[in-house]
Amino acid sequence: MKIAIIGAGMAGLSCAEALAREGHGVTLFDKGRGPGGRMSTRRVDTAAGLTSFDHGAQYFDVRSEDFAGAVAEWSKRGITTNWPEAGPDIWVGTPSMNAVIKHMASRHDVVFAFLVKALTRNDQGWQIVGESGVRGPFDAVIVATPAEQAAPILSLHDFDMARSALLARSQPCWTAMFAFAGPVPSNAMVLKGKGAIAVAACNSAKPNRVAGEAWVVQANATWSATHLEEAPDVIAVALQQALEHAVGAPLPVLEYRTAHRWRYALPAEAELGSLWNADLQLGVCGDWLLGPRVECAWRSGQHLANKVAAHAPA
Repeated sequence: MKIAIIGAGMAGLSCAEALAREGHGVTLFDKGRGPGGRMSTRRVDTAAGLTSFDHGAQYFDVRSEDFAGAVAEWSKRGITTNWPEAGPDIWVGTPSMNAVIKHMASRHDVVFAFLVKALTRNDQGWQIVGESGVRGPFDAVIVATPAEQAAPILSLHDFDMARSALLARSQPCWTAMFAFAGPVPSNAMVLKGKGAIAVAACNSAKPNRVAGEAWVVQANATWSATHLEEAPDVIAVALQQALEHAVGAPLPVLEYRTAHRWRYALPAEAELGSLWNADLQLGVCGDWLLGPRVECAWRSGQHLANKVAAHAPA
C-alpha cells in the first residue's frame, strides 16, 4: 500500500520502519523544519563557542525486549550510548538526542515544513491537505501527532478516534537553556524534583557532547501550566533562579539564556497502544496512547504497524 504518516517524530518513524519492512510505500509529513520533534537539539554560538542543548527529552530508559533490540542496533551505529550518571539503564542519543530521529528519518521519504491542515477522501484514496498544497492519493493515512493536534484532523472521519484524542490531554513543559562560563557548583549532573524544577540536566556532561557548561532546566507540569502564557524571557530568568536555589550556591557567569515552551509535552498513561480503522484505512499512534516516554512512542508506532499488516495487503 501507499501510506501517508502525519508526524515524523519517534512514533511516526517507528511505524514507518515497521511498515516499510512489510513492503509498504511510506511518505511522512512533518510541520518542523527538520527531524527531532520532542527529541530536538538546539545549537547556538556563545562567547565560549558552539553549544548544544537537548531541550526536548533529556534521556530515555528501556523496559521492553523489543525496544531493547532497537536501542542495541542504534548503539552499534554509534547514535546512542549509556549515560551512567543519570541512572543504571539510561540512554542518550549521540552526539545529540535528535541523532536517533535523524537516522530514522534518513531512511524514509519525509516532507518537512509541511503543516497538515486536513484530510480528504474520495474514490481514489486519501489526500493530505497542507498549507503548501495537496498531496496524494494514498491508500491509508496514519496520524502520529500529539493528541491535541490529532483530534481536529480525525474529527471529520472517525468520531471515536477523535474522542480518544480529545480525552487524552497533555501537560505542558517550560524548558530553559543556559550556557555558563564555568562549572555549575553541583555534584550531581541531573537534579530532579527541586521546587519548580522537574529535571535539570548538565547537557555538556552527556557522552560525546561539545565542550562548555550547558544546562537544560525543565519545569514541572504544575508550574508550567501556571506560567504557560508568560514571555520566554521571564520564564528563563525564573528557572535560572530555580536552578541556583536547587544547587544552593551562586551560578557562574551566564553566557546564554533562553526558554522554549512545549505546550503538549507530557501525555497521561494509557493502554490503547494505537488505533486503527480498517474500513477507512485510517490509524493513529503516539506516546499519548501509552505513556510519556520515548519507548512508549516507539512501541505505539510498532503496535499500529502490526495492525495495518494484519488487515491490509502490501
